[in-house]
Amino acid sequence: MTDALPRYDLDGTTAVITLDDGKANAFSSAVVARLEELTSQAEADGARALVLVGRPGRFSAGFDLAEMTAGVEAMRELVKAGARWWCRIYGLGLPTVAACTGHALAGGALTLLSCDVRIGADVPCKIGLTEVSIGMTLPKFAVDLATQRLTRASLAAATMGGQPYDAAGAAAVGYLDRVVPADEVVEAALAEAARLGELRTGAYAATKANLRGEAIEKILAELDADMATVGMPEL
Repeated sequence: MTDALPRYDLDGTTAVITLDDGKANAFSSAVVARLEELTSQAEADGARALVLVGRPGRFSAGFDLAEMTAGVEAMRELVKAGARWWCRIYGLGLPTVAACTGHALAGGALTLLSCDVRIGADVPCKIGLTEVSIGMTLPKFAVDLATQRLTRASLAAATMGGQPYDAAGAAAVGYLDRVVPADEVVEAALAEAARLGELRTGAYAATKANLRGEAIEKILAELDADMATVGMPEL
């Protein structure tokens, strides 16, 4: 199991977290706990930016289905843990860059919404919040993130409609900021992280807090009540 957990590297002043479980890069409780640890490691190392990378063809397909279907309370606790980490990334004082290497569904799409800059690989893929398509209500925290990051015109289809997008479509609606050839996506993400890392960290962090702090506080304050209304997926 340890080999399947996200790994951490420090590339100069850029922390890099890589998701690669050899399969769908699913978010289990162990994976989310590891992501929290590695985010703390990046801060402890004094990194000036953080990059999140998937494996070729797969960024993340979302939550681990075995845990999601183990029982309603287990499902809710897993999703709440994920929501807390996404809020942490969304408000992290460091610049955050996603190298979206392929499919990014449900939790994978939420990870993209949480990162400051999202660079996608030009590969056949599906990106989106597909919860409704499996009979699961999209939690309010996910709707809040979608509302802040996606285009207004796409919001209903992307949330209520569970619409997935290809890479170009994902860039058009706001899941991605730009799309590059697959063999350039990691390099492009590292270059963007290095550029952002040259900014004054304190000013960047304070401005991010001004931009997103109230939304994050609202999500976290309402999280328990939010998830109490969400039932298990109908697979």
